[in-house]
Amino acid sequence: MSAREELLAAAAELFTTRGYTATTTRGLAERAGMRQASMYHYVGGKEDLLAELLESTVTPSLALARTLLADDTRPAEARLWALCRSDAELLCAGPHNLGALYLLPEVASPRFTGFHQARTALKSAYADLLAATAPCAALPPADLALRTDLLFALIEGLILVHRSTPTRPVPAMAAAAADAALRIAGVPSDRLPALRQP
Repeated sequence: MSAREELLAAAAELFTTRGYTATTTRGLAERAGMRQASMYHYVGGKEDLLAELLESTVTPSLALARTLLADDTRPAEARLWALCRSDAELLCAGPHNLGALYLLPEVASPRFTGFHQARTALKSAYADLLAATAPCAALPPADLALRTDLLFALIEGLILVHRSTPTRPVPAMAAAAADAALRIAGVPSDRLPALRQP
């Protein structure tokens, strides 16, 4: 790994196990195998590392969402299921529960505007896919907004489930969450098997 990747790996581990506030730049540098002064050649500090880690939990899902929105070869319900499953796996995969970093109070600061913009764009893509499903196509805007909020909260809420039960298999949990998302959309349960496509 590059020095920057080593720092990101150290930050992922320490922020999720010790806590963001309790993690010092010195501790980050030591965990990455470098001196504290050397760390600043690669990053501006802890906030930069946290911002990059947060964005890494959203930008791949946003790219997938945009691809799925442009794909008119599959039903919207199948595309929504694929996005939910993939996003859930991204949030819960890996050796550290990076999605749990969303809950840090520090994330409310303006430094994390890029993360918040990407997250808002992802939620908007969820809303667009949801609106394209047959059960939601004629919903009034307020009802669609509520279902979008519920669906998005379901997927992001998996970080808490994963934190409390880290041994639960992530692929099974992600698929179950995607099924539940389609139920929120109003898709009948008997249609789910045909819509489960990666």
